[in-house]
Amino acid sequence: MITPETDACYLIALCSGEERRWRYLGQDARGATWWRDLETELEFSESSLMYAWTVVERLG
Repeated sequence: MITPETDACYLIALCSGEERRWRYLGQDARGATWWRDLETELEFSESSLMYAWTVVERLG
């Protein structure tokens, strides 16, 4: 399993087979883990995701 590093970009595989590129933003003061989709620029917490996904590899 890959442990993400803050401000690094990762290739993500969604359960649908789609691949996305996300930047790991780290945890906030409450312990929620945040990401930014590099295509849409939307930020979201892991707890808000409604589908299965996995980190494939670190980019760059």
